[in-house]
Amino acid sequence: MSGSLDERLETIYQHVVRRNAGELEFHQATREVLDCLGPVLVKYPEFADEKIIERICEPERQIIFRVPWQDDKGEVHINRGFRVQFNSALGPYKGGIRFHPSVYLGIIKFLGFEQIFKNALTGMPIGGAKGGSDFDPKGRSRSEIMRFCQSYITELYRHLGEYTDVPAGDIGVGQREIGFMFGQYKRLTNRYESGVLTGKGLDYGGSRARTEATGYGAVFFMEQMLKTRKTGFEGKTCVVSGSGNVAIYAIEKLQEYGAKVVACSDSSAVIYDKAGLDLDLIKQLKQVERRRISDYATIRKRAQVKPAGTLWSIPCKLAFPCATQNELNGKDAQELVKNGCIAVAEGANMPSTPEAINVFQQAGVLFGPGKAANAGGVATSALEMQQNASRDSWTFEFTEERLKQIMGNIHQTCYETAEEFGQPGNLIAGANIAGFIKVARAMTAMGLV
Repeated sequence: MSGSLDERLETIYQHVVRRNAGELEFHQATREVLDCLGPVLVKYPEFADEKIIERICEPERQIIFRVPWQDDKGEVHINRGFRVQFNSALGPYKGGIRFHPSVYLGIIKFLGFEQIFKNALTGMPIGGAKGGSDFDPKGRSRSEIMRFCQSYITELYRHLGEYTDVPAGDIGVGQREIGFMFGQYKRLTNRYESGVLTGKGLDYGGSRARTEATGYGAVFFMEQMLKTRKTGFEGKTCVVSGSGNVAIYAIEKLQEYGAKVVACSDSSAVIYDKAGLDLDLIKQLKQVERRRISDYATIRKRAQVKPAGTLWSIPCKLAFPCATQNELNGKDAQELVKNGCIAVAEGANMPSTPEAINVFQQAGVLFGPGKAANAGGVATSALEMQQNASRDSWTFEFTEERLKQIMGNIHQTCYETAEEFGQPGNLIAGANIAGFIKVARAMTAMGLV
């Protein structure tokens, strides 16, 4: 990242900041993309003439609504719901729903903006969107979560449809929550529209490998990065932040490929197991019993519990930030470089700060940005849409192979685009430029819409 924009792009960026005051994550995501687009406007001046960048930075639709619900004691609660339908030039809006107390409009807009380019890179016909609520599912009963999901979708359903907007899960929204929302959508519309939500259960239209897809995809992308240095996973020490689906299935695929994953985390702690993590135990604790990751050390006495935020100080060759935005800062990046890290693949959305990215680039660390490295989830969601449209069901092995092909194609696109625009090896530039050009061409073809 150059750290400076040319005059035209700086003017656009400042306009975005003024129009979206206080939405810092959205500013950061916009800046990263605009920082790469100077050479694009030189090669394609028509994109500037038609104000494509200004149009992409403004969502097509922003929906904000009240979500009233009742807890098990009968007390009424009010949360705020969001859906930002950012861009539909390539297809129906596609992007997850996040339930977390940190959610506000700026988070949803940053995620939706990233989703435009991520979805374009997959090569699938899907636009970009994101949704969510400041509802906190932690500590809530199944019945409370069901009532909240039903209330959320009761407002949002009128804006959805398999040819309009197709949400999926994100932080705080898994297969259970998608099931509750799908059931309420079916009830309200009197239609069995399988393709309106992805991440569904296998019994009613879900895709095999969807749960694993984002974590597996990040590892497949890392595999392609390592090939450019003529190396692979065997024997390499890895750390993975988080302990949700993305982290768990990244760990699973890394272990399958012969890497040794020694640490992961949740919001409360880090666990370090020098001999290698016991993945079955992590799955039991996090997916079945929904316990804190620190409980791992009470069962595996060899493991150490470290304070939250210390993961990146653990020596490793490969790092996978798979938790949340801006979790890896400049100081963390310096620690990773000092301890011999050679490659980073982002399993989360924008988990590395601009300062961290600069450190990695200056040190020659291979860096896979989230909009490329974690595109496996939405790619497999699009595969689920294909299966729903054809009333078909694919095997796990077939779906995983399609995913691996897509991730390989994304890496190749990013790598070749970076070369074409004079920034060899810069996959951030490659991802942003390739995604932007695809969307810009579609917008140009459709006229002023």
